[in-house]
Amino acid sequence: MKFFVDTADTRDIADLAATGLVDGVTTNPSLIAKSGRDFAEVIKEICALTDGPVSAEVVATDYEGMVSEGRTLAKIAENVCVKLPLTMEGLRACRTLSDEGTPVNVTLCFSANQALLAAKAGAAFISPFIGRLDDIHIDGMELIEEIRLIYDNYGFETEILAASIRTANHVKQSALAGADVMTAPPAVIRGLANHPLTDKGLAAFLADAEKAGIKV
Repeated sequence: MKFFVDTADTRDIADLAATGLVDGVTTNPSLIAKSGRDFAEVIKEICALTDGPVSAEVVATDYEGMVSEGRTLAKIAENVCVKLPLTMEGLRACRTLSDEGTPVNVTLCFSANQALLAAKAGAAFISPFIGRLDDIHIDGMELIEEIRLIYDNYGFETEILAASIRTANHVKQSALAGADVMTAPPAVIRGLANHPLTDKGLAAFLADAEKAGIKV
């Protein structure tokens, strides 16, 4: 499973990239707005921190606007992946940009039928929003399983990008359900390494080493 980090904080991205755990980055207008910085400047800086795809989202909602903005974003760096909403206009723009060689991440997916449309439109990634489905008491993992089955049935190459990941359990369940990628905030990714028994075992090893006077 690929790990994308969901943030516009370049310090967090650089820190996690140094671990070798980051395969890409997802952003959105809300995340970049929190940085208080120029949109294109932030995207360009993020693209320099990873060789993987960096999802940069359009703000237009009409076909012509999305295609125009998508082309502009694609010029920022070679690893920009244009992020489009799962609407009919967005799907049309996805087909146009994909045919031009620009990878597209179709976002805000909440049903298997939507995911099927995105794959037919040539999306590089489909982003089902797990946490938001949980909020309305719908099993987001069941959606990932459905998308996985449909894509495998027909050989679609669109990658399933589990989004709106909020917990370590979401990460595990997404991996078990067959998601190709997951994107999560930096804190969630770092938290995957935590376990009380790991802490307890390390403390015991260090105590024994100190008693024995072991030095490396």
